[in-house]
Amino acid sequence: MFEALSERFESAWKTLRGQDKISESNITEALREVRRALLEADVSFNVVKEFVADVQAKAQGAEVVTGVAPDQQFIKIVYDELVALMGDANEPLADANRKPTVVLMAGLQGTGKTTAAAKLALQLRKQDRSTMLVATDVYRPAAVDQLITLGKQIDVPVFEMGTDANPVDIARAGIIKAREEGVDTVIVDTAGRLQIDQDMMAELEQVKTAISPDEVLLVVDAMTGQEAATLTQTFHEQIGITGAILTKMDGDSRGGAALSIRQISGKPIKFLGIGEKVEALQPFYPDRMASRILGMGDVLTLVEKAQEEVDIADAEKLQAKILEAKFDFNDFLKQTRLMKNMGSLTGIMKLIPGMSNKLSADQLQQGEAQLRRCEAMINSMTKQEREDPDLLANSPSRRRRIAKGSGYVDKDISKLVSDFQKMRSMMKQMGQGGMPGMGGFPGMGGMGGFPGMGGGMPDMGGGGRPGFRGYSAGSKKNKKKKKKKGFGTL
Repeated sequence: MFEALSERFESAWKTLRGQDKISESNITEALREVRRALLEADVSFNVVKEFVADVQAKAQGAEVVTGVAPDQQFIKIVYDELVALMGDANEPLADANRKPTVVLMAGLQGTGKTTAAAKLALQLRKQDRSTMLVATDVYRPAAVDQLITLGKQIDVPVFEMGTDANPVDIARAGIIKAREEGVDTVIVDTAGRLQIDQDMMAELEQVKTAISPDEVLLVVDAMTGQEAATLTQTFHEQIGITGAILTKMDGDSRGGAALSIRQISGKPIKFLGIGEKVEALQPFYPDRMASRILGMGDVLTLVEKAQEEVDIADAEKLQAKILEAKFDFNDFLKQTRLMKNMGSLTGIMKLIPGMSNKLSADQLQQGEAQLRRCEAMINSMTKQEREDPDLLANSPSRRRRIAKGSGYVDKDISKLVSDFQKMRSMMKQMGQGGMPGMGGFPGMGGMGGFPGMGGGMPDMGGGGRPGFRGYSAGSKKNKKKKKKKGFGTL
């Protein structure tokens, strides 16, 4: 997401490079590019107009900071305004004093509302909040069955009364059941329509009146652009919502919805759906989203993804093996599988500062294909060969056997072994000296030389942009937080 928007912003910065200071004359072209970028991203015209006016006012009044180039100062101003536009800070889900906390899910059909309910339940379960799902969508075929299936998948109970009962009665009975069982949070999935109609709104209003929810979350499709913001406003005016969940952010979203919803509807985005898997839901952080849009990555989200998958004890053992150059094929296989659990290579690269625009979609697809090739070759090795890669360096017969077993040729195995040895050497050096922004991250330290990935990745730099360190994911403040969480020198 946001690739086109990021490229347009990059064009805006270029117009200021080489200038001595920010002035009314030299920011005119930059502002024109910013305006064009936002309009092409399907951001509401009124939002764009107000945003550009705010950026212009702040840019013209900005004092020149010694050692900071005008383009970097302009980036900081745009960053601040993007964060303000999207809501300043993350607004967490309510945790009411009375139990259970009740969350009412609303939205049109096709937005992923039922799946979003299950994703949210899984998020809460990971936070040790007991959860129950309530199925009140009695109209869409198999909607109740879908919720039951998702509930089993994430080990969350689903309350349902079939498709003949009244949705209001189901919702009310579900809350009573949850209260009896001491459940912390109840998520009520409601019926959607292909478009807003009075029957839908009347039923939603009845359900809301019956259960008095603490949260009313509207699930909207990011692919609809600024129309998502208008939809949020309509639902809020007629029903009264507390926030939105923006789904399909992993698709061909131009960003208009994320940048328009708060300003138009007055309601915050609370979560982002970033994939079809039930784990693919993230809290929405305006500052992190602004960082991604401006091509600066999102290391905090990357760390959080890793924390869910990485065992700290295993990470410490791995670090010791890297320092002693004893990293083997078993470790490599474990790290590639860890990356798979964190998401696609494409998604991970977008979170690394400076990487979002350096690799094309074709390069990333080739990288993922190469990792699959490596895994197939490693799976054809014996236990001894995985633990001692040097055995393969001096044994053509072993390499031939592995090639035959994996469906590749001798030179593929030779290249795998050669690249692996180079990577192991590089990782040892990185472990000793540290690479800015990436040093001790288990499973990511050797991205530059993954076996089979040819020339490796472009320079990852140190995160952020020169003269913009206070807003970089690699700032000292954030590094302190990461060190407390046990992620070394990330």
